[in-house]
Amino acid sequence: MNTSAVYLDHAATTDLNPAALAAITEQYSRTGNPSSLHTAGRRANRTVDDARQAIAEASGAHSSELIFTSGGTESDNLALKGLFWNRVAANEQARAIVLTGIEHHAILDTAIWLQDHENATLLWLAVDGDGVVDLDAAEKLFAEHHQRIALATLMWANNEVGTVQPVREFAALAGRHGIPVHSDAVQAFGAVEVDFASSNLATMAISAHKIGGPVGIGGLLVRRDVVLTPVQHGGGHERKLRSGTLNAAHAAGFAAAATAVRAELRQEAARLSELREYAVEKISGLIPEAVLNGPRDQANEGKRLPGNLHFTFPECEGDSLLFGLDMVGIASSTGSACTAGVPQPSHVLLAMGRDARTARSVQRFTLGHTSTRADVDALLEALPQAYAQAKKAGMAADESSIHTAGTGFTR
Repeated sequence: MNTSAVYLDHAATTDLNPAALAAITEQYSRTGNPSSLHTAGRRANRTVDDARQAIAEASGAHSSELIFTSGGTESDNLALKGLFWNRVAANEQARAIVLTGIEHHAILDTAIWLQDHENATLLWLAVDGDGVVDLDAAEKLFAEHHQRIALATLMWANNEVGTVQPVREFAALAGRHGIPVHSDAVQAFGAVEVDFASSNLATMAISAHKIGGPVGIGGLLVRRDVVLTPVQHGGGHERKLRSGTLNAAHAAGFAAAATAVRAELRQEAARLSELREYAVEKISGLIPEAVLNGPRDQANEGKRLPGNLHFTFPECEGDSLLFGLDMVGIASSTGSACTAGVPQPSHVLLAMGRDARTARSVQRFTLGHTSTRADVDALLEALPQAYAQAKKAGMAADESSIHTAGTGFTR
């Protein structure tokens, strides 16, 4: 087979968009602090303002609602901590955080930190076998415990299995009781229709490098009537929510990428969905025991991220399959945590009701704007042998010795 690099891990990070590279390069040739009053500073400030406007338009928000951050993790931290501290300051009893077990670690670990250090209480909501939140359970929880709930959080689309959540409906249910909702939309933004204005959300996190922008910049959309307690302090930048000198070059690159993906979103979603379904059909034929995790969404109705394939390959460690594919030039991901080389089950699959052994035997393939049919065909050619070798190697340890890492809870 062709052993040239085939990149199938676009959910982790994707190739820099040519328009973003051009915008960044142009700004790197200039100097100026956007907060300075001289000509160079004002020019840099215009660059940031233009970028803010473009990114806000791409996300269905007003430009005043976009706070620049270093990425999705910082955005999630600012949202959860900022909402929690502000709500507790107004009502000492409102210390509960509603969330599901499928959230990204930027949410899970922040919530657990608030539990351990700020006396927060975590209220867990169940998801079904496809990873979709139970809205009936959410409605009941909000109604019964709204007086002690500080906030709720629900990711727009899952980074492992690609499940798209009913965020608008969830946030509307919480809103009936005055409960603010945050959403980690890092995977959804640029892949599916995301509109902050109609989402009913208080805050929403996005990131540049997932859509072809530079690493190191992201955004937190904060509704104009929402008040957050800042996490860091300094010069009072970004509505006094995130002090620090703004990176005009990266803001321009982020804006260029956001504008490009927004313009091509529907066509690209259809292309990637078709490519994904081709891969699903072929993998199921080549390896009948392989199980697709998450909703199928054959008609591209928005139930699953267009470029996401997440399979269970029984009786092999996900890491073994990853390394086997990597040796022949194919980059994929297990989508699960690994500590000190010890395989760990996917906390997402555990929350979806899978056992620990199954939750370790997974592989995620994610397509992006540079992915082609040839890339998928290269995977299909290499996958059966790589799986056979990984299965022969077996599981690294009995499931009884494996526990969920980093989430602070067992499922």
